[in-house]
Amino acid sequence: MKKLLLLTFSIISINLFAQKTVTKNTTTKERLVEISTDYGVMIVRLYNETPLHRDNFIKLVQQGFYDSLLFHRVIKGFMIQGGDPTSKRADSLAMLGDGSAPGNERIPAEFRNNFFHKKGALAAARDGNPEKASSNCQFYLVQGKKMDSAQLNQVHEQRIKPNAPNFAYSKQQKEIYERMGGTPFLDQNYTVFGEVISGLNVIDKIANVQTRTMDRPTKDVRMKIRMLN
Repeated sequence: MKKLLLLTFSIISINLFAQKTVTKNTTTKERLVEISTDYGVMIVRLYNETPLHRDNFIKLVQQGFYDSLLFHRVIKGFMIQGGDPTSKRADSLAMLGDGSAPGNERIPAEFRNNFFHKKGALAAARDGNPEKASSNCQFYLVQGKKMDSAQLNQVHEQRIKPNAPNFAYSKQQKEIYERMGGTPFLDQNYTVFGEVISGLNVIDKIANVQTRTMDRPTKDVRMKIRMLN
């Protein structure tokens, strides 16, 4: 009987410790989201180092805000953009890209030198505001192109001009741009707040669809987004 009591106590202690550990780590673990389309499924990791964008995106996903919205702007070799709430029931001639989530407030920029526009990067769209603050709902996923050293050096030269962002690429970042591709000229101008960790080929499939005026796909590309953890 004593052995059974000791065993029960040990199990309870282990469970309590595990619960405490999970609770302690919930604020530091990276959140994962699933973006489903007719062209496949992408898994995206959100960065903890961009908490304003992360939390806003999670809130909208949990509300079902993105369900049935379109990737309304698709440019091969560049990116696929979506998240405009007016796209949900838009007719084929509607001009899209100006919609926002309720409140219409922008999200302050969260530039981080270690987050850059490599292929698969999740970044926030924005208008031309001088603060470079982000849309509160629209986002894009980078396809981009492979960049050689000369092209990356040219981008760097643009950055050392007056009033340009103080930023230089690391050796690892250069290697990724050369091997995977991306859109380096957007770095430090638009906030990157996550990356695709599974389903990069889905970006390629969507980027290859036929488009018409304003880079809108001729056949609607709808999304459904849910949290995975």
